[in-house]
Amino acid sequence: MQCIVGNLFISVAYSDIYDREYTPQIVSNQGVSFPSDKTRETFVIYISKDIDIGVSLCSRSYDNRSTEHRPFDRRYYEGYRRLDQSRERDRDREPHGAAESYYPRDFSPNMYDYRHGRERERERDDSYRRKGSRRKHKRRRRRTRSYSASSSVSTTTSEIVVSTLGEGTFGRVMRCIDHRRGGAHIALKIIKNVEKYKEAARLEINVLEKINEKDPDNRYLCVQMYDWFDYHGHMCISFELLALSTFDFLKENNYLPYSIGQVRHMAYQLCLAVKFLHDNKLTHTDLKPENILFVNSDFTMTYNVEKKREERTVKSTAVRVVDFGSATFDHEHHSTIVSTRHYRAPEVILELGWSHPCDVWSIGCILFEYYLGFTLFQTHDNREHLAMMERILGPVPSRMIRKTRKQKYFYRGRLDWDEASSAGKYVRENCKPLRRYLLSEAEEHHQLFDLIESMLEYEPSKRLTLSDSLKHPFFENSGTSDASGSKNWEGNRDISR
Repeated sequence: MQCIVGNLFISVAYSDIYDREYTPQIVSNQGVSFPSDKTRETFVIYISKDIDIGVSLCSRSYDNRSTEHRPFDRRYYEGYRRLDQSRERDRDREPHGAAESYYPRDFSPNMYDYRHGRERERERDDSYRRKGSRRKHKRRRRRTRSYSASSSVSTTTSEIVVSTLGEGTFGRVMRCIDHRRGGAHIALKIIKNVEKYKEAARLEINVLEKINEKDPDNRYLCVQMYDWFDYHGHMCISFELLALSTFDFLKENNYLPYSIGQVRHMAYQLCLAVKFLHDNKLTHTDLKPENILFVNSDFTMTYNVEKKREERTVKSTAVRVVDFGSATFDHEHHSTIVSTRHYRAPEVILELGWSHPCDVWSIGCILFEYYLGFTLFQTHDNREHLAMMERILGPVPSRMIRKTRKQKYFYRGRLDWDEASSAGKYVRENCKPLRRYLLSEAEEHHQLFDLIESMLEYEPSKRLTLSDSLKHPFFENSGTSDASGSKNWEGNRDISR
């Protein structure tokens, strides 16, 4: 289907916006001729079946990390599973949230489902299609494949293939060619024609427009929005095209952690980008490795003879922060629960209110994950999460315990936690004091953990600010033999390239 939307000329196999079970298809024998009016901006859906699917601006569910990401086997204690059910139901009712919050939470009280949200979505979709009218479905597909007599279609033969970069319950992200940018590739986020998703998209657009206004040259490493428009009720947002997320690269590399030099460069960029948000009275609220994307994820491959495995090393550690769907201005309403579980700050769990420091906590968890290849707090339960914090960071401050409304987690001023239970045994055996996770006694490793420790301070008021983080000795240390993580980036102020 081709359509003029304002000054945008769109060419797209339109049914694929609706059909959630997507298989790339070729619309053959349909030539596309573009308007002679060169003032019109043209988006054409990209053209190749062999595209390397290298980026996803969609995020996974808040509490739905894959079992592949767990460094050890895990059996959850039955007694604590139900504690978060009301909290997660409250989260579902929040109208303002990231793409993450769009994922339905279909955990039953008796089991946790670690499958990707996309797989569960497909199961629901299959069920819906079995119940629906096959005739009606076919008619819809036929209609959306057709071209009107007035559309600009030539008789020459060409092929157009729609390529999906990522998908979620909110919609899809497609790889496209933007002719107004000289044929540059872009990412086009297409939102479903559902009001709650459209409203969330409008909120995200508002944040992205503010970022563009404050950082027109894209110096502060937040993903750049090029444009947005409404197409047949679908909100569409175009972004710069990025590569794999730092999580996806880690996953494809069998969770082999990044080198200390690579961690340093990514940490500096992350602190710089989020400091920019905080300076402009914004809290991201959903920082995690999935929402930090490489500009280019090309890598070199080496074979480790000792460990008998191939290992990838990313060539460039330039990154961008993405997914501002749950970013919140200081003056706006603050939802009770924010952040993906594993990166959620204690003040959020205890419902003490949150602000910029909750992003700093998330960054501390992210740096740990980059360094070791697995999450620091691998749990789906509030009480267990607090027990892990105490095991790794020490006891929760008494002031926070006195102030919280969540007294059910405490007894006589201490965490109410049964260390003799199966969950207690799990925490005791698989969590240890933070410094015991060090892989080396080298100074730069201790400096990294000093930075992480300062970011994981319980009290938000005592937590390290990002302004101070950028001055931390860890970023002054150049003693690394890792070329891709060396301090060459510091000599060039354009650290994003």
